Amino acid sequence: MAQPFAHLGPHKYKNRRWISTFQPDALEVSVRVGAKTTPLPRLRGDTFAGPVAGKTYSLVVRYADGSVVETRDPYSFAPVLGDFDQYLLGEGTHKELWRALGAHVTTHEKVAGTHFAVWAPNAQRVSLVGDFNMWDGRRHVMRALGTSGVWEIFMPDLGDGTLYKFEVLGADGSLVQKADPVGYGSQHPPEQASVVRDITGYGWDDAAWMQARRARGALDAPVSIYEAHLGSWRRRYDEGGRPLSYKELARDLIPYVKDLGFTHIELLPISEFPFDGSWGYQPVGLYAPTIRFGPPHEFRDFVDAAHAAGLGVLLDWVPGHFPTDAHGLAHFDGTHLYEHADPREGFHQDWNTLIYNYGRTEVKNYLVANALYWMEEYHLDGLRVDAVASMLYRNYSRNEGEWVPNKDGGHENYEAIAFLQEMNTAVYGAHPDVMTVAEESTSFPGVSRPVDAGGLGFGYKWNMGWMNDTLAYIERDPIYRRYHQDDLTRPLMWQYSENFILPISHDEVVHGKGSMLEKMPGDRGEKFANLRAYYAYMWTHPGKKLLFMGCEFAQPEEWKHDGELNWSAAADPAHDGVRTLIRDLNALYSDTAALHVKDCDPDGFAWLNGDAGQSTLGYVRYGHDGDAPVVIMCNFTPVLRQDFALGVPKAGRWDEVLNTDSEIYGGGNRGNMGGVHSTPEPRDGHDTSVSIVLPPLSVVVLRHAAD
Repeated sequence: MAQPFAHLGPHKYKNRRWISTFQPDALEVSVRVGAKTTPLPRLRGDTFAGPVAGKTYSLVVRYADGSVVETRDPYSFAPVLGDFDQYLLGEGTHKELWRALGAHVTTHEKVAGTHFAVWAPNAQRVSLVGDFNMWDGRRHVMRALGTSGVWEIFMPDLGDGTLYKFEVLGADGSLVQKADPVGYGSQHPPEQASVVRDITGYGWDDAAWMQARRARGALDAPVSIYEAHLGSWRRRYDEGGRPLSYKELARDLIPYVKDLGFTHIELLPISEFPFDGSWGYQPVGLYAPTIRFGPPHEFRDFVDAAHAAGLGVLLDWVPGHFPTDAHGLAHFDGTHLYEHADPREGFHQDWNTLIYNYGRTEVKNYLVANALYWMEEYHLDGLRVDAVASMLYRNYSRNEGEWVPNKDGGHENYEAIAFLQEMNTAVYGAHPDVMTVAEESTSFPGVSRPVDAGGLGFGYKWNMGWMNDTLAYIERDPIYRRYHQDDLTRPLMWQYSENFILPISHDEVVHGKGSMLEKMPGDRGEKFANLRAYYAYMWTHPGKKLLFMGCEFAQPEEWKHDGELNWSAAADPAHDGVRTLIRDLNALYSDTAALHVKDCDPDGFAWLNGDAGQSTLGYVRYGHDGDAPVVIMCNFTPVLRQDFALGVPKAGRWDEVLNTDSEIYGGGNRGNMGGVHSTPEPRDGHDTSVSIVLPPLSVVVLRHAAD
C-alpha cells in the first residue's frame, strides 16, 4: 500500500463519512466519538470499515488475549510538512533539514504526538515500526509527499523515548529496517533502533560566551586545543568500568582542561556510531550525540559547562565516509542513495566504508545541514573535518584502474571540493564566530583560504608536514640529529601558506607508534628532557596548538580506547613535571602576544641562530608594535653549553620566562637566574647579544623586559 492515506482513515463514501482502519490480529474494532462507541465491521482480512459521524475520534481495538488498546488514528491527520518544506527538500537546499526530517515531538491539530519524516525517493513503501506496533511494518505505512521523495506520518500519543525504525520496501524488492538518518537519538550499541528525543526547550546559560567567542578562535588569538576521547579519559571502575557521563565529564574533564590553560577542547566524534573500535570515525547517526554518555540535553550540559569555564568546544566531524551496517545509510531505499553505485567512487578500501555521493544535491544538503545543526542546536564552536585528503582526490589510496577520473581526466574530486566550499560558506555565513579545521595531509592549495579567493574556506588546517618532520627529528638519537636539522627548519618554508594548527593528535599514539614518551631516545631522564624540549619547541613555533589527552603528562604507554588514561603514572613527579610544563607553556602562550598574535603572519618570525653541528636552533617571535619580542633557544643534544652567545633584537634585560630544565618540570635546574642583560656585541645579525646557560636537551625562552 504505497498511498495508505488514500484508503485508510476518514473518507466520504455514498455521501456518508466512513472510517477505515487496518488492524492485524484484532478481534474487534470500534470507533469512539465523545461518549458514543460504534463498532466497525470487518471488511476483509484485517481491514475494518464503516460509517461514523464526527470529526474527532479514537480507535478502540480488542485482541484475542483480552487486551484493549485505545488510540487516535494516525490516518485521520493532515500532512505536517508544508509545500515550502517539500520544495526545499526536493531541491536539496533545506539548510534546516533537521527541523523537517527525523522525529519531532509536537502538537498537530491540537493533538500531542510525534511527527516522523524520512527521505527515501525510490522506495516502494516506507513504514514506521517500533515497540508501539510490535515492529510490524504493515501497521503504519507512511504517506509519500508528492515528488519530494519524503515519507511522513504523525503518530498521536507517541513521545520522547519511543524506539523506532523505518521499514523500507526498496526499489529492488528488499525489505530492511533502517535507523533514522536525521534521528536525534539512538539506542546504546549494539542495539540499533533510533530513539525519539525532544531537544526543544533547553535553557542555555552561555550568552556571554556566545557574544565574545569570535575573538577566541581568531587568527591572532592564542588557540590551544586539548583533544579528548570521552570514552577513555577516565572510567568508573567502581561501576563495572563504564565511561563517565556527559554530566560527570562536565564536572571533571572541563575543570581539568581549564586548569591546564587550554583554550578549547576537541572531541573525537560523538555522532552515534555502532563500533567502539572505530573511535567514532564510522558514524551512523550524524544528528545524534552518542547515548554512550547520556541523552542530548546532557551533552548540552557539557557544552554549557565548557563555555562557563571559558573553553570552546570543537567536534571531530566525519563527512568523508560511513559504515556499511545494514541499519545505516547503505543502499537505503533499495538504491545507492547516499553512496556512489560504482565502488571505484563509492567504497573506501582503507576503512571498508562507503563514500557519500557529494554530487547529489540532497546528499550534499544532508551534510551541510548537519554541520549547521551542531552549531545551532549544541552551540559548538567549530568542526574539525576528518580525512579531507581522502575526499579531495578520486585516486586517494587507489591503484591505477581502481578509480574514475573527473570530467577533465584528472584526479581531483570536483564534487567533494564544491561540497566543502558550500559547507564552509554556510557555516561561516550563519556563524562567523566559529572555526572549521581541515585534517588535510597533502599540499592541496588554499585549504584555509576563502572560497571567494578560490580556497576551500576552512579557518585552519592541521600542519601534518610539521608533525611528521619534527617527530622524525626528535625520535633520533641526539648523536645523529646534526645531520637532520632541516627536519626542523623545512616546515617554515610552507608555514605561512595556510593558517596552521600544529597537531600532536591521537593518531600519533596508536597502532604501535607508542606514546610520546616512548618515542624519545635515551634513558628515562633523557626521554623526559627530550619530550619537554619538544613541547616547548612546539608551543613557541608559529601555529596554533593541539595535544591529545594523556600526552600532557607523558603517559608511558600508547592510548587504548577501551580503557582509561594512566592516572597513576600522572601522579609520578617526572610525569607531573611535564604536566606542569604544559600548564606553564599554555600560560606563556596566552599571556605573551609575540607568541600568538602573528601565528599566521610571516612578520612574526625570524631565524636567529642555528648550528646543525651542535644541534642548536634559535629564533625570534614578534608581535605587534609595542609587544615585547621573545627569543627562543633550543639545545637538542645532551651537552651543557655555558656562556652561549646569542644575538638579540633589542638591548636591555631579557627575562628568562621559561626553561624546560627547571626542577619544577623534573630538570636539573640549570638556568640563567631569572634573566640576562645584553651587551653591545654584534651577533646573529643584531647589534646586541646575550650570554646564556643552555642546559642539555632543553629550550630556553627569553622575553624582553619592559623599558
